[in-house]
Amino acid sequence: MSDFKTLELHTDPRGFATLWLNRPDKNNAFDAQMIRELILALDEVQTDASLRFMLIRGRGRHFSAGADLAWMQQSAQLDYNANLGDARELAELMYNLAKLKIPTLAVVQGAAFGGALGLISCCDMAIGTDDAQFCLSEVRIGLAPAVISPFVVQAIGERAARRYALTAERFSGVRAREIGLLAECYPAAAFEQHIEQWIDTLLLNSPQAMRASKDLMREVGNGTLTPALRRYCENAIARIRVSPEGQEGLRAFLEKRPPAWQPELNKEPRP
Repeated sequence: MSDFKTLELHTDPRGFATLWLNRPDKNNAFDAQMIRELILALDEVQTDASLRFMLIRGRGRHFSAGADLAWMQQSAQLDYNANLGDARELAELMYNLAKLKIPTLAVVQGAAFGGALGLISCCDMAIGTDDAQFCLSEVRIGLAPAVISPFVVQAIGERAARRYALTAERFSGVRAREIGLLAECYPAAAFEQHIEQWIDTLLLNSPQAMRASKDLMREVGNGTLTPALRRYCENAIARIRVSPEGQEGLRAFLEKRPPAWQPELNKEPRP
């Protein structure tokens, strides 16, 4: 496990990882080091075959306040090519997160501004507190949410993305759920309990089937029907039916017993 300065990467013995943004004194704001460490952390997660899924969280009061002010001041002194290099590094992070093989769940409290919305949008799912605050704040400082924009549009749709990118309005966790950025939002006092419920739900599922389903959803996209997509879907179900986990899942269902990937759930329930 790498020795990160801006992150913590924890592996739970139940089979999932939690990637913590860990600059609480800076409200988990992005800088060049954090972006580079996030890329390295995702590489570690990608190569760990034991992991079923990953959570992304922020230490302290906020998920992430966006770009670090000192880093932005430094960027203002750079020429076009140096800024292009910074943009390519951020894009690598976003694309690597979006393409991660295992399911990803963003867990959001406090502020999630600017590039933080990119991280959330790149995840397969996101949950947050009712009072979380979201903002595509770039236009307020003369910039544009360029690198993250494809992922934000995929998450909330073109019309909502256009509104919030142009107005830089803040919106709540409740509004984020309404437009699809969050799957669910909860009162802050009960948030940790609901996070554990999401973890327990994901642990019920076949690790292989979740990976296959993530690949399937990426291939299906907006659902446009083509002969190639039909063949892909036919092959996908045939492959997973004859796979070891597919066979185990079918046998367990027919025999009315838990499948082998749920051993920890067969024991005494946790208090």
